[in-house]
This record gives sequence, structure tokens and C-alpha cells, in this order.
Amino acid sequence: MWKEKFLNYYEKYMLVIGVLGQFLFYVQGFKIFTTRSAGDVSLTGFLLGLTSVTSWLIYGIMIKNRVLIIANAFAVVGALLVVAGILIHG
Repeated sequence: MWKEKFLNYYEKYMLVIGVLGQFLFYVQGFKIFTTRSAGDVSLTGFLLGLTSVTSWLIYGIMIKNRVLIIANAFAVVGALLVVAGILIHG
């Protein structure tokens, strides 16, 4: 019983951490679009990041895991913003 309750709380914690952890994409995207410069940002690095979070999103959908789906959907949008910013302002 206590394991199930702990797992339930931990899943909620991981949802929060999963979403907050993806803010790096949004912070970088904000900087790119406000400074109109992406000269020091690696397109290759962010394309790898986009590939990674997209793969995790697909996996989350396949196994129907709400935490993986929400956190990685948030990450994919942020990574796409950064990649777009690099392509526009790089």
C-alpha cells in the first residue's frame, strides 16, 4: 500500500521536474529571439536534443505514460523554438 502511494507522489514529482527541466530550451530560445543572435549556439547540439526529446515523446505515447508525454511534449516545443531561432538568427 505505501509503495503504491509513494509511487503516486513520485510520479507527480517527476511530472513537475520533467517540465521544469525542459525550461532550458525556453530560456535559450528567449535569449536568441530577444538578442536576435544565435552565433554561440550549436545547431547540431540542439538538433540532437530535439531528436532525443522527440524519441522520448514517441516512447511515452507508445507505453501510454502521462509523465513522459507531458514533459517531452513541452520539451519538443521548446527545442523546436530554439532550432527555429538558430535558423533565423544564426
